[in-house]
Amino acid sequence: MQFLSDNAAAVHPAVWSAMLAADAPDSPYDTDAISRELDAAFSALFGRECTALWVATGTAANCLALAAMVPPHGGVVCHREAHIEVDEGGAPGFYLHGAKLMLAEGASAKLTPDAIAGVIDPIRDDVHQVQPHAVSITQASEYGCVYRPAEVAAIADLAKARGLKLHMDGARFANAVAHMGCTPAEACQGVAALSFGFVKNGGLGAEAIVFFDRSLADVVRYRRKRAGHLQSKGRFLAAQILAMLRDDLWLQNGRAANAAAAEIAAAASERLLHAVEANEIFLTVSTQERAALRAQGFSFYDWGAQGARLVTSWNADASHVDALARAIRAL
Repeated sequence: MQFLSDNAAAVHPAVWSAMLAADAPDSPYDTDAISRELDAAFSALFGRECTALWVATGTAANCLALAAMVPPHGGVVCHREAHIEVDEGGAPGFYLHGAKLMLAEGASAKLTPDAIAGVIDPIRDDVHQVQPHAVSITQASEYGCVYRPAEVAAIADLAKARGLKLHMDGARFANAVAHMGCTPAEACQGVAALSFGFVKNGGLGAEAIVFFDRSLADVVRYRRKRAGHLQSKGRFLAAQILAMLRDDLWLQNGRAANAAAAEIAAAASERLLHAVEANEIFLTVSTQERAALRAQGFSFYDWGAQGARLVTSWNADASHVDALARAIRAL
């Protein structure tokens, strides 16, 4: 009974069907008919003109987007627990040619305008100090907590006032939108580029970089090729993304994963370390309790000395979710 990661979940059947349908001769790279549909599909979803490029991984999506915003001598403000700082193996420094991550604090791994200002205000405007060029936020955060539209807008206002671009790591964007019940556009007001995650939500191996600042896209086309992410049969990545966008499958999957997490969270109650607003549950459990859960067949990651992280997926088995909820109550 697997609660390790939504990365381990099955691929949605609609994605397999779309890839099979795409298995016909077409133009290479991103000049095929399916890839050419992406801009219109995302523009319709967000209700504004945007440009979308496919890549294979979330790390590439984050770093390529930021590389278009930040020069090698610049910096990116992000949370100390952000994925780009903790879990991307130094990829931001590699893709951004040495640009600095400027770390801020914040409850539940979320940034606030005050936290961002606290990092950038002391920086002198001279060549001896790294100057900020962008802010990156994660939706939902590394602790499964969601930025409300007003929170994103406030950060965007600060970024604009300081001449900074705003990037959103949307690896779990679907879960965040599903939790809030808002439109996709409302969830990313003022964002210049969004890393729209699909792999954690039923995809196979495709993510999208959605550029609301369309001038950034042309730079990334070249950087994507240089980084080895311009796949020759790109239609298979585009097909996955379009299959997930069709009939809001991405949102349905996000809701399903969230519902499973909510059931487990209700059982965990006072053990919860963070509010459960997406598909991640962080709870306090002793070493002995973790062993007891694993002895019953549940897999999950330890989180510190006395904690655990549980992640639900779009296709979470209802019987497994129910069994885990009962096991947690019985601890």
